[in-house]
Amino acid sequence: MTEIATPEEWDNLSRPVPEWFQNSPFGIFIHWGAYSVPAWAEPIGALGTIDDHEWFKHNPYAEWYYNTIRIDGSPAQQHHKEEFGGEDYDAFLDQWKAEQFDPADWVDLFKFAGADYVVPTTKHHDGIALWDAPGTGERNTVRRGPGKDLIGEIARAVEDKGLKLGLYYSGGLDWHVRPFPPHTTSESVHDTSRPKDAGYAEYAYNHVVDLVDKYRPHVLWNDIEWPDAGKHFGAHGLGTLFEHFYSAVPDGVVNDRWGATHQDYGTSEYEAARENESGSEWENCRGIGFSFGYNQVEGPEQSLTGRQLARHLTDVVSRGGHFLLNVGPRADGTIPDIQRQALTGLGHWMADAKQYLVGARPLEGAPVTDQGDSWVRWVDRGTEVVAFVDSLGDGAEAALTLDTGTFDVAQASVEGPGGTVEAAADGLKVTLSPDRPGPAIVRIPRA
Repeated sequence: MTEIATPEEWDNLSRPVPEWFQNSPFGIFIHWGAYSVPAWAEPIGALGTIDDHEWFKHNPYAEWYYNTIRIDGSPAQQHHKEEFGGEDYDAFLDQWKAEQFDPADWVDLFKFAGADYVVPTTKHHDGIALWDAPGTGERNTVRRGPGKDLIGEIARAVEDKGLKLGLYYSGGLDWHVRPFPPHTTSESVHDTSRPKDAGYAEYAYNHVVDLVDKYRPHVLWNDIEWPDAGKHFGAHGLGTLFEHFYSAVPDGVVNDRWGATHQDYGTSEYEAARENESGSEWENCRGIGFSFGYNQVEGPEQSLTGRQLARHLTDVVSRGGHFLLNVGPRADGTIPDIQRQALTGLGHWMADAKQYLVGARPLEGAPVTDQGDSWVRWVDRGTEVVAFVDSLGDGAEAALTLDTGTFDVAQASVEGPGGTVEAAADGLKVTLSPDRPGPAIVRIPRA
């Protein structure tokens, strides 16, 4: 057995983060799978705000349906019995037809929303591959269900529209190839009930190498962990996989969910793993609602609007991060109206705002942000700073207190339809437009 690599060996993979990623504030995640057929979960709240016992038994992630229906006494298990007679999960693969799948339409929407990169799931924890993955036999979307290489079609559409392709892969879990009892704790997910053996490490390695060779993604987005027996630089080792990826895609990046090995950037998810947001490069991911996979139970009350997405994106960028926003298509391939409207609303704001987010960095010593009903986030663009100003209530005005010796407040301006700005005794007064698509974009030159 090849020994696990040392920290020094992993450190040898470290290199500067490519400029394209540094200048890509916004990406689109896509969770689409056999779980999109039942499309059911309890929308109880955001990851990181609910304790383990409650979370797993009432899991709001529709893509975790296969796990949740196996937890005795869970509402999902009862729903599965009532709606589907308790049938085998794999029946959903055959019922998943993707008959209205139009990847060009998807990517048009993503590009309008201002996205820089797109990350579809290639294999989630249920083990069903969205391409003809080696070793999966008939259990993939080319052989069953949609009858298509869904990843190949998405990849071509992304390339055609000039965006970067990333690929999600669940290296940490595969409930089909390595079945375990259902997860009911975070410990079981990340340690006690995940596959760690060399056989599964080789299986996952062959998948990811195939993805790299076929589609040349710029992001490898692994989830949960990587089998411990594969954390080496030998045959079918994770170190060898990273070397192969960087050789094939020299400006590619990998996330941090490979265990204690190597990463180009950290990740947080909803409110979980926020400690990873302190690194030099990090990315927050979340859905428009509380689920990644499409959840028919979710409505407007669980979903962010375009204006709320604009605030979330701005908040992330103002703190030095990237934002990966998930879209969960229906089984037929259509994007639900709530999600489409949110992305369209965000796009109307991004038409003016994106140029001020690209390459922006956190403003050191930024003035106070939220004041009363006012919501303010700051970014540094070298010769100027930009304040993104919104109201959390009905207020139409916001005051920005600034050092008038440091900033040329007389030359401040608002870009786009967000409102107007004028100099005040101790800074600026921003009058917000009632029909603004997102925060007002206030440019303030340095004196």
